Amino acid sequence: MKTEIYLDYNATAPIRPEVIDRVAEVMREGGNPSSVHGAGRKAKARLETARRQIADLVDCKPQEVIFTSGGTESNNLALLAFAARPQIVSSAEHDSILAVDSGRTVKSVDIQANGEIDPEHLAHLLDACEEAPLVSIMFANNETGVLQPIREIAELVHEKGGIIHTDAIQCAGKIPVSFRDLGVDMMSLSAHKIGGPQGQGALVLREGLAIQSIQKGGGQELGRRGGTENVAGISGFGLAAELAGESDQQAAVQNLARLRDYMEQEITAVSKEVKIYGKQSSRLPNTSCISMPGVGSELQVMNFDLAGIAISAGSACSSGKVKASHVLTAMGASEKEAAEAIRVSLGRLTKASDIDKFIEVWKKLYTSKRR
Repeated sequence: MKTEIYLDYNATAPIRPEVIDRVAEVMREGGNPSSVHGAGRKAKARLETARRQIADLVDCKPQEVIFTSGGTESNNLALLAFAARPQIVSSAEHDSILAVDSGRTVKSVDIQANGEIDPEHLAHLLDACEEAPLVSIMFANNETGVLQPIREIAELVHEKGGIIHTDAIQCAGKIPVSFRDLGVDMMSLSAHKIGGPQGQGALVLREGLAIQSIQKGGGQELGRRGGTENVAGISGFGLAAELAGESDQQAAVQNLARLRDYMEQEITAVSKEVKIYGKQSSRLPNTSCISMPGVGSELQVMNFDLAGIAISAGSACSSGKVKASHVLTAMGASEKEAAEAIRVSLGRLTKASDIDKFIEVWKKLYTSKRR
């Protein structure tokens, strides 16, 4: 059945029509931004316009924006560029953080049952470092939506002389994000989470912080990331950032939170066994991680798909594989419980009728499979 209701915005947001037009326009123009002739200068101007648009969205300086091929590369670059330092990450990070082999022992911060990091454990790990560490803590978890107190964490890390990176890929465009106010040294972004093209991202790097490029080439991005820039993708990213910044974020946040809370209220009324992971913590307004006791995640995803509703089981970055979430097990869920959870993520096109249909299908599936 054709997908009629899309509730998987944390995997990728539908690309905005204006962005498609912009990408096609720039592709037709061509030009290498490193060339000094007219076509090259025009491509360079496109690049810098997008850099400014993205900087405006996340409240940083344009020169602090480094363009990459996506969120994965941004996360990899943040860790590998400081591979000489001891590293501390949370146990609920995205695989693009957890799978990086920097050559140093990586220490893992415990996650509490509510999805937030254990601040005492982080303080202990920082105290145990003999050298100033690199710390990477995700701003908003991609599976549960739980928000971490990044500003407070940054202060703690800086007190120990460390550097802090945050993966803010799920935050930008959904809630107000200020690189300046967060006080972090690096921040990862991704275009396709805000209605931009896939395969385009950025790493925001605090001005004055030197970085060792891991991708060698012609010295692009001020020597911080080699390789000819994807001007069309970057232009699309910039426009998506501008459009996200122009929207009334406060009204959008309130509307998504209202729809999400209504959905959770209706589902939890069915059974006391239903769990909403991270419900007691500050969360993204669009994200809900819901367990259906006795029914596996894969079966749920398949049934919703047959009903024309797109959802996911945890992260969408595992080559289509459905497996028990490491995020939920880090929060104390058993393997069985983690394997019964789905992620529902709303977005700018989500309507109340979409949520009503989701609730209807959820109740029908739960009743039929629990008999």
